[in-house]
Amino acid sequence: MSENSSSNNSYKIPLVLCLGLAGGIFLGSQFSTNLPAVTESGKDVQKFRDVLTVIQQDYVDEVSTDTLVDKAIEYMLTQLDPHSTYISSRDTAQANESLRGNFDGIGVEFNIFNDTITVVTPLSGGPSEALGIRSGDKIVKVDSINVAGIGITSSDVMRYLKGPRGTEVKVSILRKGQKQPIEYTIVRDKIPTFSLDVAYMIDNQTGYIKVSRFSATTYSEFEKSLTTLRSKGMKRLVLDLQGNPGGYMDMAINMLDDFLPAGKKVVFTKGKKSRYDQEAFSTEKGQFEKGDLIVLVNEGSASASEIVAGALQDNDRALVVGRRSFGKGLVQTTFPLSGGGEMRLTISRYYTPSGRSIQKPYENYNEYERDMAKRFKRGEFFSADSITFNDSLKYQTANGRTVYGGGGIMPDYFVPLDTTQNSEYLSELYIANVINEYTFDYADKNRSMLQALTFEKYFTNFIVTDAMLNDLVEAGKKAKVKPNPKDLAKHKALFQLHVKAQIARKIWGNEGFYPLFNQTNEVLQQALKLLDQPHALKSKM
Repeated sequence: MSENSSSNNSYKIPLVLCLGLAGGIFLGSQFSTNLPAVTESGKDVQKFRDVLTVIQQDYVDEVSTDTLVDKAIEYMLTQLDPHSTYISSRDTAQANESLRGNFDGIGVEFNIFNDTITVVTPLSGGPSEALGIRSGDKIVKVDSINVAGIGITSSDVMRYLKGPRGTEVKVSILRKGQKQPIEYTIVRDKIPTFSLDVAYMIDNQTGYIKVSRFSATTYSEFEKSLTTLRSKGMKRLVLDLQGNPGGYMDMAINMLDDFLPAGKKVVFTKGKKSRYDQEAFSTEKGQFEKGDLIVLVNEGSASASEIVAGALQDNDRALVVGRRSFGKGLVQTTFPLSGGGEMRLTISRYYTPSGRSIQKPYENYNEYERDMAKRFKRGEFFSADSITFNDSLKYQTANGRTVYGGGGIMPDYFVPLDTTQNSEYLSELYIANVINEYTFDYADKNRSMLQALTFEKYFTNFIVTDAMLNDLVEAGKKAKVKPNPKDLAKHKALFQLHVKAQIARKIWGNEGFYPLFNQTNEVLQQALKLLDQPHALKSKM
C-alpha cells in the first residue's frame, strides 16, 4: 500500500498509531519500511537457525517450523512493548481491513437470526443493492452449499461471501411473499467502510460528529460532514471520540488542521533515529477555526484520538469532556517480512504540543493489560479525585493552564460513569441477539408505516408500548433468556429507549439511531449543558 500524504499540510509523517486492547486486538498499518541488512545481529540469527535445523532434523515428532518461527517472533515482540506485534501472512489482510477504508465483498450488512443469514441492509453503492437484494432477505445457499440451520457463525459468513473484486458468488435468497428462492449471481466489488459513524444537528446551532477510528478515509468523511453541518447553520460542534482506538496519524493531523489557525504545533515525534523525529503544524485551510468546540473522550479513546484531544487542549482550542483516555503514546510502522507476514514495530513516541508524552507505563506487561480493571477498582471511572498525577510531568497549555503527561489525556471536565444505565437483563437480550432480531422483525413488518411517519415524528411521538415489551420478553424466552420482570420494571425507560433506537436504525440507519441512543450518552449530555453555559466553557480554556 502507498503512503498517505496531503499537499495541504507542511508535514510528512508516514507513521501509524496502533492500539492493542484486551484480547490482543491491533489496528493495522498501511505504511511499510524496508528491513535493514542482517549484519549487526548475525551471530544471534545463526543461533536461531541452528536451533531450527536441529529441531527439523532430530526432534522426535513432526513439527511445523513455520509455526515455531511465528510463535518465536510473537514472543520476542512482547518483550519490547505492548504495541509492537507480529501479523502472520494469513492474518494481514483482515488486520489491515479496518483501516484501509474498503474491502472486497458483496456489500450487505447482515445478522444471523434463527440460524439464518439475514440481510439487515444492502450497502449503498454495492453490488447487492444494484441487483435489488433487500433488507429482510434470507441467504440460504451460497454457491449451492446450504448455509441455513447449520450453526453458521459470522466468520463463516465472511468466508463464504467475501472474496477478490471481480469474482462471482451465487446466492439463493428467501424473500417474504415469494414462495420459491430467488437466485442471484453477485460480482464482488470494493465495498467502502466508514470510520465516521454519524454527523447530525442536535439543535439549530449545535453539530455532532462521532468518529469510530482513524482510517484511510476518515478525513474525507470528516471534511464532507463538517461542510454539510456548516451549511445547516452549525456554530458549535461536539466531536465524539469516545471508544475510538486510533489509527493513522495523518488523518488526526488533517482533522486538527480544520480547527486550528495556521502555524500551531499539533504533534511531534521522537525516535532512536532522527528520521523518525517529526513535527506537524496547522496550515491556513481550517474550516472551523472559530466557534465553540467540545471533544468527548473516555478510557477507550487512544492513540490518534489522544493526539486530537491533546493538541486541542494544549492549544486551548477545545474543552475536553469525559474520562481519562487510554494512554497510548507510542508510534508504530510496518516492516514486511519474507513469507508474507509483517512486523509492526514501535519506532518513536509522540508528544502533544506542550511536550507531554501521554504513554502510560508498560514495564510490566501484565500490569499494562490490567490497567483498566485497576482504574475501575480505584474508583477512577466515578471520581476525578481518585486520579493521581506525577508533579514532575506537569506542563502548561498555551494560556497557562496546567496539564499532565504520563498516562492519557485528563479531560478539562470530568464526567463519571453512569451505572444507572446498567441492566443485566437488557445485556442478556443483546448477547442472545434478541434485541436485534425483535427490532428487525418489527421494523420489517411496519416499514411502510414507519417511513411514512418520518424520523422527526417518530423521534417525538413514537412510544414503545407495554405490549411491545411483552413481545420482547417472549422473544427472549425462545432464545432461552430467562425473564427478569424486576429488572425490566426498574429499567423500563431504558428498555423503551433501546428498542426505539434499534427500530430507528433498521429504518433510517445511524442517522436514526444515534439521536435516540445518545440520550444515554452521559458525557454528551454533560457537554451540551456546558455549551449552554458559555462563561463556564471559556473559564475552563
